Amino acid sequence: MSLSIFSAARLDSGCFWKEGKIAKSNMWSNKQLLVRASVASSPQSLQFARKKSEKLQKDVRIAVLGASGYTGSEIVRLLTNHPYFGITLMTADRKAGQSLGSVFPQLITQDLPDMVAVKDADFSEVDAVFCCLPHGTTQEIIKGLPKNLKIVDLSADFRLRDILEYEEWYGQPHQAPELQKEAVYGLTEISREDIRRARLVANPGCYPTSIQLPLVPLMRANLIQSKNIIIDAKSGVSGAGRGAKEANLYTEIAEGIHSYGITRHRHVPEIEQGLSEAAQSKITVSFTPHLMPMSRGMQSTIFVEMHSGVTVDDLYEQLKIAYQDEEFVVLLGKGDVPHTRHVRGSNYCLMNVFPDRIPGRAILISVIDNLVKGASGQALQNLNVMMGIPEDMGLNYLPLFP
Repeated sequence: MSLSIFSAARLDSGCFWKEGKIAKSNMWSNKQLLVRASVASSPQSLQFARKKSEKLQKDVRIAVLGASGYTGSEIVRLLTNHPYFGITLMTADRKAGQSLGSVFPQLITQDLPDMVAVKDADFSEVDAVFCCLPHGTTQEIIKGLPKNLKIVDLSADFRLRDILEYEEWYGQPHQAPELQKEAVYGLTEISREDIRRARLVANPGCYPTSIQLPLVPLMRANLIQSKNIIIDAKSGVSGAGRGAKEANLYTEIAEGIHSYGITRHRHVPEIEQGLSEAAQSKITVSFTPHLMPMSRGMQSTIFVEMHSGVTVDDLYEQLKIAYQDEEFVVLLGKGDVPHTRHVRGSNYCLMNVFPDRIPGRAILISVIDNLVKGASGQALQNLNVMMGIPEDMGLNYLPLFP
């Protein structure tokens, strides 16, 4: 969306607010960010000579902590086309001193700061932070950040409201219990108003996103039973992160399906927390995840029991009502099957509901790109909401197919 369409272009206390006319932000007039924009010259002898890049001013200065991982690099990719957000700081302890383009050559054309160690990071020229650090390391780091920063944390460190439950599932005590009270769980389409007022947002996990989006509206409407929910979920290997692990080697993953975390996957309490809140009663699910021999993509196939008198058409209509005005959650036409290849590289979630052969049961299928809607795309969507700008900014990427 261009500035000619969007009428909000000023920042006030870290948030955009609307004026009756279009005006460029001047809040950061004394600390403007310069980023590269690509401008092509006219063709010469069948070749395009590249002119020196122009510098454009962007209003919100972004830090990406953990930029050398998959979610960090995906944040950078999405931010390259954001009209208001520009990167001023990137950290990666093991890659400190290197350019991001040397780690991810697909980003070599971007004018980005070199990565530094977190301990050497200067946040004086930062307004908002995407924290893409591993689980268990984020709490102490976020606790030490300046209090004026808006933060979206992509780790699991602030997703579980119960710090004792966090300790049970992640094997260590919570290091920032006071911050946990402040953190807002950031499933955008479900908690938009809470996110809008938040300073710290806990970005949901990939599996919980693909599972809660179809189930929460049905739970809230009391259309499905809270018992016997069975979830068969499959993810691309990038969901396991970029670290070198024997289980993720090509010969371990290729030409097969790899079940893991059976009954003990760390996303289980996050899924049950969201569904229990929607149902206003304790929910326990049967959840089994699998790694698939593909780099990206996620599908959750969910089996549910309907309440007496409820039909699959009722479920379909409820999902239609819940998401008819949402840009990134799409209920397909009746009978159409969602496929992961149709969301690759995008922030979309496609879903549908089908009758089971067993009377009284239904099958829900939800697909997302685990690195975008399941991680970095939803994180950017959340920061857009926190800043009061249209939440599709920087996210208008159509799926890449074939």
